[in-house]
Amino acid sequence: MVTNAQLDQSCINTIRTLSMDAVQQANSGHPGTPMAMAPVAYCLWQRVLNFDPQDPIWPNRDRFVLSIGHASMLLYSLLHLAGVKSVGPRYERLTTPAVSLDDIKQFRQLDSKCPGHPEYRWTSGVEMTTGPLGQGIATSVGMAMAALWQARYFNRPGFDLFTYNVYALCGDGCMMEGVSAEAASLAAHLKLSNLCWIYDNNKITIEGHTDVAFSEDVATRFVGYGWNVLRVADANDLDMLERAFTTFKREVERPTLIIVDSHIAYGSPNKQDTHSAHGEPLGEEEIRLTKRAYGWPEDAKFLVPSGVQEHFQDGMGQRGKTARAAWTAMFEDYKKQFPDLADHLSRMQHRELPDGWDKGLPVFPPDVKGMAGREASGKVLNAVAKNVPWLLGGSADLAPSTKTRLTFEGTTDFTSQDRGGRNLHFGVREHAMGAILNGLSLSKMRPYGSGFLIFSDYARGAIRLSSLMEIPTIHVFTHDSIGVGEDGPTHQPIEQLASLRAIPHHIVLRPADANEVTEAWRVIMQLKHEPVALILTRQALPTFDRSQYGPASGLAQGAYVLSDAPGGKPDVLLLASGSEVSLCLAAAQQLAASGVKARVVSMPSWELFERQPQAYRDEVIPPGITARVCVEQASTFGWDRYAGLTGEIIGMTSFGASAPFKDLQKKFGFTADQIVAAAQRQIQKPARGS
Repeated sequence: MVTNAQLDQSCINTIRTLSMDAVQQANSGHPGTPMAMAPVAYCLWQRVLNFDPQDPIWPNRDRFVLSIGHASMLLYSLLHLAGVKSVGPRYERLTTPAVSLDDIKQFRQLDSKCPGHPEYRWTSGVEMTTGPLGQGIATSVGMAMAALWQARYFNRPGFDLFTYNVYALCGDGCMMEGVSAEAASLAAHLKLSNLCWIYDNNKITIEGHTDVAFSEDVATRFVGYGWNVLRVADANDLDMLERAFTTFKREVERPTLIIVDSHIAYGSPNKQDTHSAHGEPLGEEEIRLTKRAYGWPEDAKFLVPSGVQEHFQDGMGQRGKTARAAWTAMFEDYKKQFPDLADHLSRMQHRELPDGWDKGLPVFPPDVKGMAGREASGKVLNAVAKNVPWLLGGSADLAPSTKTRLTFEGTTDFTSQDRGGRNLHFGVREHAMGAILNGLSLSKMRPYGSGFLIFSDYARGAIRLSSLMEIPTIHVFTHDSIGVGEDGPTHQPIEQLASLRAIPHHIVLRPADANEVTEAWRVIMQLKHEPVALILTRQALPTFDRSQYGPASGLAQGAYVLSDAPGGKPDVLLLASGSEVSLCLAAAQQLAASGVKARVVSMPSWELFERQPQAYRDEVIPPGITARVCVEQASTFGWDRYAGLTGEIIGMTSFGASAPFKDLQKKFGFTADQIVAAAQRQIQKPARGS
């Protein structure tokens, strides 16, 4: 008769041996942490986690984030043994396993569902892409915030639709990364009692013992933040682990950190090389010795003993199935009593918008003085947010400058007392803000965060991950150029536009006037799988008279003809984004007075433009017209794509300077006269091949 304790140990050792075998077969990977943390992860999944393997996107599931993404085989083993099913691209539940044994055998190989680090949208059951340390735990803060917001918005007496908890497994590397400090501080301030971080305190990193660089008292640090700190002295003690999780679930005021003392798995007792055990395969002989110590068949590879998967089904599987069935039945009654809320929940979960979501979007009248991009954006944002209840966000302490505060009647701040607030205060924490936005988006909210464009550098890790995960986070960046003026080069973004444009699956929008801002938000809200950076000015921009110029709706194509030459036959093309478009219009008027025909092309988004059919792109930027001037108050990097081999680029090839804006424009060549001079030089160049 096999006891439950024996089955528990068999499950734990299966996780360990699958991890060892997969890393060895791939000849690449990290076996140590999966082996050491197998009991911790097993206890959480089998005894605690509210998760149905048959439906890994059930809205009220508990979330498990593997922040130590290099320990990916720990998660893949759990997904396989728990029998987690796949989900299709349209959110349909499939009968195929999320991770098959063949996938595990193909660990780290091309097209395997088990890549080197867990990837969201690639492997069902993976809640987020992890690998860059600290990102997972920081993102989990956004997930916990989303759970509390959703509970406040959707729950009604007798209908507790959202009650889920968020768990994240992290290590010494996560604790060292600065983003974890930012996120932990904010989580404590907001009293996110549904958040539990599990810290693998093994005192080992790639370079060896943590003593070489890390000696702080983590427990005291987190007590100082305001966390509930628990400690489990032995990672193998399932009962103590379960008791710690139970204590977390009873906590109502603070997030919880469970410090689990462990020793990095060396393999057999003779194995002393902690570096290779952490970051390299153990070797065939060491694996045999380790399996012998486990009482495992020494030569068996990828063995899943009889009863292991059944034990998972009896524990986690049955618990999750029962919970989801009860939730589904409750939701059927909920739909009858609260049809509008049920409709909102369904749309939110499928990244769809409410009917009439764009009702009341402002149309701005022509105005020579105009308004700043940030001012226009604030007006449009408030109009959209009235119609999309799950659109929420804030700033890294800069909302008065970025104009991202929701001000219409009924809006409040998200705080420890008000979980339904839609104005978020991230404090001066750009990196954590980016990660938290990702967590909110992964929870199917539509979050935005804002700051100055120069500080996008601080959030770059999180922005890159949002692109990799293909989730529609929204970053609103203002103070977009040397137009910041007297603040000087520390605050004047030069290379940021180019670097944001370099990120795959990421859309950059830099509108030229207030109506382009409206159209930018129209595009943004309809995105389902792409993050976006909306780049806005601090200074006022003229609002173009659209009866004379091309419609602002052209923004959706990424670039469009704003002002054309008579007959559509220009001598020279003037291409620009943002505030420089109005300079090109002024230059075109001067050129026309001297008999030169110019076309002005507004190019708010290279990414959207490159998606258009070649015929449209050739229509906007005719290949036969090689006289071209590109203008942008940022790095010239990348503009050669549109300037061509002989075109001219007016941009920044140095940092800026501290001076009034108009002085800077003159110094760096951003004037209509300079554009006119460049256009005339272009026209005077002999045609190629002549």
